[in-house]
Amino acid sequence: MATREFDIVLFGATGFVGKLTAQYLLEAAPADARIALAGRSAEKLAAVRAELGAGAAEWPLVQADSTDQASLDALAARTKVVVTTVGPYLRYGFPLVQACAENGTHYADLTGEPLFIRDCIDRFGEKAAETGAKIVNSCGYDSIPSDLSVYQLYKRSVADNTGELTDVTLVASLKGGASGGTIDSGRAMMEAIAEDPKKGAIMSHPYSLSPDKSMEPDVGRQTDQALSRASAIDPSLDGWVATFIMGAHNTKIVRRSNGLLGWPYGKNFRYREVMSAGSSATAPLVAAGIAGGIVATMAAGAVLSRAALGRKLIDRIVPKPGTGPSEQSRKSGWFTMRTFANTTSGAKYLCTFAGKGDPGYQATSVMLGQSGLCLAFDTLPELAGILTPAAAMGDALTDRLRAAGITIEVTPA
Repeated sequence: MATREFDIVLFGATGFVGKLTAQYLLEAAPADARIALAGRSAEKLAAVRAELGAGAAEWPLVQADSTDQASLDALAARTKVVVTTVGPYLRYGFPLVQACAENGTHYADLTGEPLFIRDCIDRFGEKAAETGAKIVNSCGYDSIPSDLSVYQLYKRSVADNTGELTDVTLVASLKGGASGGTIDSGRAMMEAIAEDPKKGAIMSHPYSLSPDKSMEPDVGRQTDQALSRASAIDPSLDGWVATFIMGAHNTKIVRRSNGLLGWPYGKNFRYREVMSAGSSATAPLVAAGIAGGIVATMAAGAVLSRAALGRKLIDRIVPKPGTGPSEQSRKSGWFTMRTFANTTSGAKYLCTFAGKGDPGYQATSVMLGQSGLCLAFDTLPELAGILTPAAAMGDALTDRLRAAGITIEVTPA
C-alpha cells in the first residue's frame, strides 16, 4: 500500500455525518496525511471542500457512485483506507466492500445492520482475508463503545490474572437523537426480512455473526429485551433499566470479536446491553414504556414494510436520511456507557466509556475519523477479513480515542 495515492478517502462526504467526519479529519489528521473526498456529485464535493476552508483546499475530489462498480474499483485501488458513511449499507454498501476486498484496501463504516455484515462475511470474507483487507464494520457509537469496553475488560482480567469473563452487562446512558440515516437502516432491514422471512433468524440469533457457531459457549437463552431494577446488575446502581435499541446489534459485534480473537473472553461469557431509565418515581413507567415501545415499533415496522402504502406512511413520519440536529444540539449531547463484568475468580470490574457530544453525530464522527486514521497509520495485528473494531484495532484505537478526549477506564467494581 506504500504506493497508493491516498491515505484515506472519505466516501459520502456530502452527507450530514460525512461532512462532520470530514471536518474532524481536517482537525485530527497529521499535516501530511493524504486525504480525498468522494461522492456522486463533483459539484457538491467541491462545495463541501470549500466549506472546510483553507486546510482542505488541496484535498482531491473523487467522483464515484455506489451503483457504478467500476468507479468504486478505481477508488479502492487508489487509497490505503476507505471510510464510508453511505447507507443504508444493505442498499448501497456491497459494491464498495467488494471493491475494497478485491483491492486489499482497508475499510471502515458505520453500519448497525447485522444482515449487511452477515452477507459481507459470506460474500467477501475469504477474498478480504486473502488480499489483506481489513473490512471493519460498526465504527461509530454503534458499536465501538460496546466492543472496546469488553475488550479492555478482558485485557484487565488477563493483566490481573483474575480468570475469564462471565456475566457482563453494559448500561447505556445518553442524550442525543436518532438520525434519519439510522432509522432508514432499520427500515432497510425490515424490508429485507419482509422479502425473505428467513433473514429474521440473523436478527434474533445471538451468534449470527460468529466466525464459528460450533465454538460458541452454551450459556442458555440470551435475550436483548430488558425491564428490571438496575440494582440487579450491580448494587451501586439505582433506578430501572430497559431494552437498549442498539443492544441487539452491539451484542452480536462483541460476540464476533470474541470469536475472531479466538474466544479469549471465556467459555461462560455472557453479554447483554440495557439502557438506563433513571431513578425518579416514574422510572418504572419510563422503563416499561421504552421496552414495550421498542417491541411495538419493530412489530409495526415489519408489518408496514410489507406494503407500498405502509412504506409511504413511514416516509412521512420518520426523519429523512441526511438530516440531523443543529450544532448547538450536537454539542450539548453526551453518552456514558458503564460495563459491569464478573470473572471466574469472583473479581468484578467496571469499564466506563464516556464522551461529550451527541453520540450519533458528534461522537460518531470522532470514532469513525479515528478508525480511519488508525487503519491508515498505525501498526495493527495481521488479522484481515470482515472484522470488528476490537479485533482489528483494539489497543491502537483505544489509545487514539483516549487521546481524542474520550474516557475509557477500567476499575475494580
